[in-house]
Amino acid sequence: MKILHTSDWHLGQKLLQLDRHAEFVLALDWLFTTVEKEAVDVLLVAGDIFDIGNPPNQARQLYYNFLRRLLASSCRHVVITGGNHDSPAMLNAPRELLQAFHIHVLGAATDNLADELVVLRNVQGEPEMVIAAVPFLRDRDLRISRAGENQQERTDRLQQGLTDHYQQLAELAGPWQANNIPIVAMGHLYAKGAVAADKQDNIYVGNRENMEAGQFPDLFSYVALGHIHRAQKIGEAEHIRYAGSLVPLSFSETKDEKLVNIVHFNGAAITQIEALAVPTFRRLKTIQGNLAHVEASLERFAARDNEELTPWVEVIVDTESYQPQLDQLLRDFTADMRLELVKIRINRPFESLTTSVADTPDLEFLDVEEVFQKKCTSQGDLDEAQLEELTLTFRELQNWMVERIA
Repeated sequence: MKILHTSDWHLGQKLLQLDRHAEFVLALDWLFTTVEKEAVDVLLVAGDIFDIGNPPNQARQLYYNFLRRLLASSCRHVVITGGNHDSPAMLNAPRELLQAFHIHVLGAATDNLADELVVLRNVQGEPEMVIAAVPFLRDRDLRISRAGENQQERTDRLQQGLTDHYQQLAELAGPWQANNIPIVAMGHLYAKGAVAADKQDNIYVGNRENMEAGQFPDLFSYVALGHIHRAQKIGEAEHIRYAGSLVPLSFSETKDEKLVNIVHFNGAAITQIEALAVPTFRRLKTIQGNLAHVEASLERFAARDNEELTPWVEVIVDTESYQPQLDQLLRDFTADMRLELVKIRINRPFESLTTSVADTPDLEFLDVEEVFQKKCTSQGDLDEAQLEELTLTFRELQNWMVERIA
């Protein structure tokens, strides 16, 4: 059998308020063609199908149209798990209907752990693969709050909850080993050793790493992870991998090669893992330097453009003096080039009266949680444990609001 592992589509995402629908259309077209060309039997999507809990209709249509096209393809099974950006209610709404077409969706953890064990069967009804389809596990799925516990105790119990969750699923899946079929796990979390292209929110407050490679039970032939946008294996474990995002989701990801993982099985054993590169449909580029360097770089970049969609460029001009009308100057300079300047920034270091470099944050480049934390620390001295306590409460409130809206 052959599976294709992908994750972190983030359909509906906007970059600096720019619509990215055309990119997602091309990316899913490529993914469908790849499924057909590679004769993939099983498609695994490990979370963050959408960018927000209440995605626009355009993004929903793209998702459902893609699933509809798969019905006429070589792909006989699809397993989709929810990520921390997804609304469980939205993903689960058509669950029973999709299951009739061998599309299995688990938007969130359920009361019965056995619901996460998906047995895939061939046309004769015989089992051919077992998937421990673990969605993003929220704080309430992993532990019960205890009065008086400190932050370290809370973090330890979250990590233990994750480990126990996979161990219990392995025990449920154990009897299927006798069938000599692959037993595969999915997850949406931050594994120790993973490297992100840029700072990503840790979906569990506390220790940055949620699980180590060695904490996944040996029963699992392959572990398909989502959440980190850079494709990679975890440590020396060849069979534990992130697929990464399908398209670059920020300018910080432009140097990452986007991949999907194609895993070949003979019985329960992996015979090959292919990392297949995803084409670049729209180039994202950051150009930084003094004005002369920026202009020369823009000319070189525009001259070698060969992408389907107009490239988007972020420009950072290093200058120690005020540059009047810099924005308009650069837009006039690139008016006839096949690129779009989506962000122009001035990097002008200056010193305060105490001779220390002033660091004024740009809100546009901070996420909501960072703004919250800066506001907390501005109100008085907080130690790390207190800040994490407040951040956890803030994140629980955010999750509650997303679920209520969805």
